[in-house]
Amino acid sequence: MAVASDDFADLIEPFSRRGVDLGLDRLRAALEQLGHPERRFAAVQVAGTNGKGSISTLVHQALLAAGIQAGLYTSPHLLSWTERIRLGPDCIAPAMLRRQLQAASPIARACGLTPFELVTAAAFLAFAETALPLVVLEVGLGGRLDATTCHPDRSVIGLASIGLDHREFLGPDLASIAVEKAGVMQRDCIAVSAQQDPAVAAVLESAAAVSGAQLRWVQPLAQNANGQLWLASGGSDVGQWSACGLSGAVQASNAAVAQGVLQALRERGWPIAPAAIRQGFAAARWPGRLQQLDWRGIPLLIDGAHNPPAVAALRAELDAHPQRHGLVPGPRHWVIGMLANKQGPEMLDALLAPDDRAWIVPVPAHASWSAESLQAQRPNHAHRLHAATTLAEAIDQAWRSCGRRVTVAGSLYLLGDVLSMLLEQGQHDPGASP
Repeated sequence: MAVASDDFADLIEPFSRRGVDLGLDRLRAALEQLGHPERRFAAVQVAGTNGKGSISTLVHQALLAAGIQAGLYTSPHLLSWTERIRLGPDCIAPAMLRRQLQAASPIARACGLTPFELVTAAAFLAFAETALPLVVLEVGLGGRLDATTCHPDRSVIGLASIGLDHREFLGPDLASIAVEKAGVMQRDCIAVSAQQDPAVAAVLESAAAVSGAQLRWVQPLAQNANGQLWLASGGSDVGQWSACGLSGAVQASNAAVAQGVLQALRERGWPIAPAAIRQGFAAARWPGRLQQLDWRGIPLLIDGAHNPPAVAALRAELDAHPQRHGLVPGPRHWVIGMLANKQGPEMLDALLAPDDRAWIVPVPAHASWSAESLQAQRPNHAHRLHAATTLAEAIDQAWRSCGRRVTVAGSLYLLGDVLSMLLEQGQHDPGASP
């Protein structure tokens, strides 16, 4: 993961007053005035709640291994806006992103774009200028009204696990959220979905029937004790064990969706051999997910579990495979930072075992859950929760308390701060490997 020093604040911050404002009309109007760059490349779109980024990078790496010069658009970033846009294997150069933002800004102001819409427009301009034939687009929020859905040629769609998150924008329950996610389906597209909650599955089936999409369900891939995945050859039962560069049992489901997406692309004429899928999956990297690092001699495990389903998956993974992640069986010492709009008490319920201890830290520049507010909501956890004013203080205290690897979890913005701290100590590319 390349790190850029340009924070683009002068170009992006003026649009921040709009905040989150879902809709397609503003960006569609802006893209028309920009000459429709989105019409100059095909796209795969990946929607869902947890696993979108993993599926997107697995697909992207497999496309590159197949010799297809593919792009990738993801969000959010950990250190630099340039992480969100990959032109082939590399992040967009800061100078090129600045140039695309400058090109889009006058029209973006006239159309009242949000920051995400502005960056999406800049990404579309960069993909078109680089003449990429195919781009993987990760949905930012929801799906039906997400900026990436402005792309007209999304003939293959991946659907990651759908759960409760962003309820203030998407609806109060699973069925409501699923409606928004399912809104990415369009006529004649192939939509490949992981196994879902029955309420979600019913919504997806209905949406596919109404839109004229072909919905395909995939089962998690077999996974052995070494984390390798069983990849079939050409959709048959014949296959072989393959390495996966992404850690965790959840990758069995994410990789199944990615493999289904790649098979659908092959049906649509893209030359993707089984060997390329294996090579791409082995090369995949996604920083901030079950990533082992060291800060000032303190071993860390960082993971961006920021909603209840992701937290439950993290807890299950660490209980099942502690050694795989540099941990030993027994109580965990956590450093946790959660945004105030997240289900903080429910996340603690899923994350903390009876003998665990957690240091609660604020997420810089964001409203966050405090130790005191969590103690009030969950008195049964109160004696295990400790307040810390900074991330460095929390990590140091947790390490001194246990002398073992400390797990940092919660907001991806918090993980960005971890990587920034590592850069300050001279580690040049802390996000290069999981």
